[in-house]
Amino acid sequence: DGRLTFYPGNQTVSLPSINFMKRHGTVFLNAYTNSPICCPSRAAMWSGLFTHLTESWNNFKGLEPNYMTWMDLMEKHGYHTQKYGKLDYTSGHHSVSNRVEAWTRDVDFLLRQEGRPMVNLTGDEKHVRVMEVDWRNTDKAVNWIKEEAINMIQPFALYLGLNLPHPYPSPYAGENFGASTFLTSPYWLEKVSYEAIKIPKWSSLSEMHPVDYYSSFTKNCTGDFTEQEVRDIRAFYYAMCAETDAMLGEIISALRDTGLLKKTMVIFTSDHGELAMEHRQFYKMSMYEGSSHVPLLVMGPGVKEQQQVPELVSLVDVYPTMLDIARIPIPHNLSGYSLLPLLHGKAKNDASPRGPRPSWVLSEFHGCNVNSSTYMLRAGRWKYISYSDGQSVLPQLFGMLHLLFPNTLIYCSAIWFLTDSWFVPDLSADPDELTNVAMEFPLVIHSLDKLLRTIVDYPKVSSAVQDYNKRQFVSWRQSLGQNYSNVIANLRWHQDWLKDPQKYESAIDEWL
Repeated sequence: DGRLTFYPGNQTVSLPSINFMKRHGTVFLNAYTNSPICCPSRAAMWSGLFTHLTESWNNFKGLEPNYMTWMDLMEKHGYHTQKYGKLDYTSGHHSVSNRVEAWTRDVDFLLRQEGRPMVNLTGDEKHVRVMEVDWRNTDKAVNWIKEEAINMIQPFALYLGLNLPHPYPSPYAGENFGASTFLTSPYWLEKVSYEAIKIPKWSSLSEMHPVDYYSSFTKNCTGDFTEQEVRDIRAFYYAMCAETDAMLGEIISALRDTGLLKKTMVIFTSDHGELAMEHRQFYKMSMYEGSSHVPLLVMGPGVKEQQQVPELVSLVDVYPTMLDIARIPIPHNLSGYSLLPLLHGKAKNDASPRGPRPSWVLSEFHGCNVNSSTYMLRAGRWKYISYSDGQSVLPQLFGMLHLLFPNTLIYCSAIWFLTDSWFVPDLSADPDELTNVAMEFPLVIHSLDKLLRTIVDYPKVSSAVQDYNKRQFVSWRQSLGQNYSNVIANLRWHQDWLKDPQKYESAIDEWL
């Protein structure tokens, strides 16, 4: 969750490595994922292109294996490159559940796809290495820096991908049931300030937006939760972030010990955040801040120190930034823009060869746990969320109310809006995103929707995703033959499916 990297979120848990990067570099206050789920988000980061351009629709559908990433281009231009850990940006990975539940989200049924979120404390006060796989990959990266990078004449690009702070598979239900366990040890839990943990407010189930209700149900979050349960889930998540921070610290220490720190650019970011029971949900797959707002910190030669950048940026900006650092020509067809001018403290309107950076960011989602293609446009003080074809599901607009004169022209992110009310929402004043003011500001909605449609023809994209999902499901079902019913009855939704399998099979047939 990117909000943990700056005040007030950073009061909740000790993140010394993040704080070191803030002191010696730049933190982006408004960095967003381009799709709040693993594979599509990483596809955007590695390609520099929006999700609808790469057609990375879900955790099964990413980039082609031979796609030319920024790291491939750097290697082509003389860099020594090395990758460790989680990559997850190409097609064909993740479980059958990930695929089928994304493909069948338009079916007229409501089935739980995740285990109920829970916590699990392991080890004692001396148990540091909880996520063993991540620590082993961190060790590999550290050893590579100390044994390989230090002796190189050519420049290097090192990538380390971590699983943390992703929830763990729930052991009581098996791997196919989803990752719903927040796991840590007393060592990391001690880094969390329990009294600083904010218990999120929830709307009643009857008042929830229909897409939110679907997500809460499929994530198994519509039952009763005590305040202590919610507090523990959030505390364990923060503790997992502290363990992640320690791995970042290992990399920084290795660079310092080898004398490489002062001449190495270090970038820390994430593919998405974690709702941690905000909006009665855990996990990602949402445009709310906990899920879509990611950390982005950079330090290194030429990077302005102790700088907080308020400009809106997103993960597609990583691709052109890496090429800019390496002085490699940046393709003009990218969705992203180099962050280097902002990192050097230059004015926002210092134009790149491609022109000025847009004053908006786009995120979209087409995967499981959400029953509609979703599009988020973050522009100035507004967050606009549109669904499906833009008509069948009500949009959302978030903000708090500030008193202004009526019929005043409000400058907002390169668009002039004529307000039709005494009030103009301000996203920063409604941090919980509980007040959807879409119906109160039709002119604002009209203007933002018009801008969104210039970026992506989203009704057309939504329709294309629906066609893709249906084709993929038919192909998958045909490949199973008579085994279809047995396989689909054992996916993550089995606890609800088995109550009336004939009913749900009929619903699929009707959908097809």
